[in-house]
Amino acid sequence: MKMSFAIRSLAVTTMLSAAAVSAHADLKIPFGWTQSNSVQKFPAKVLELFDLVYLEINAKGNATSLNDVPHVPVVQSELAVPKAQSYSLPVTEIVIGSKLNIAAGSAIGSALEFRRALDDGSYVGVTLANFTLNYVTKKVWCDAKASGAVSKHIAVYDFHVATPLALKYKFPLTVTGHEVLDKLMITADGKQVFTDGLQLEPWAAAALNEDMGTLTQDISTNIRKPALKSTKPYVPAM
Repeated sequence: MKMSFAIRSLAVTTMLSAAAVSAHADLKIPFGWTQSNSVQKFPAKVLELFDLVYLEINAKGNATSLNDVPHVPVVQSELAVPKAQSYSLPVTEIVIGSKLNIAAGSAIGSALEFRRALDDGSYVGVTLANFTLNYVTKKVWCDAKASGAVSKHIAVYDFHVATPLALKYKFPLTVTGHEVLDKLMITADGKQVFTDGLQLEPWAAAALNEDMGTLTQDISTNIRKPALKSTKPYVPAM
């Protein structure tokens, strides 16, 4: 109990003392020990389009599926697999910018694998890993790895702030926050990675123009239980 209180006290003190940071420097705060998560929720329409090309989503590394079923059933086919709408990515770091705002937040060690079955029974795929929300550029950055290709760091989504992050302080020393980002639109670089890695025909690649849903951040300085196994970058296997 004393250790938990001390860690939360240190975290809150660090955040509140950010004003003392040089105006020319960013302050990186490790956050993997907290109960803070970013959840991406895909629209049911997008999952239906994924089903048409036999595309599944798998949570990798620290990421977990929330196993929520779409309100609108996806298209049923022989190769289709059940897929959730929402995936939780533990927040591992936040960055306090020179204007004493939260400039970025990362989910290092988490990944989403997009895997597609081809007619011959083989699979191709794209893995997005080690996500960073950049609030200055309003883009989501990640490591992207397509089947047989070298991993690259790209801006994969543009986003819009629907509900700005609002921090609340609770006795004795707990900080919580809630934020919703919407209009997740795949960037040109992201479309190229998905099109090439998933071997999408032009009609199927049109689905990449769809809104990919929302990112909801729930921040808490309560201790994460169980603790994360690792906060090291996730390295895709394929």
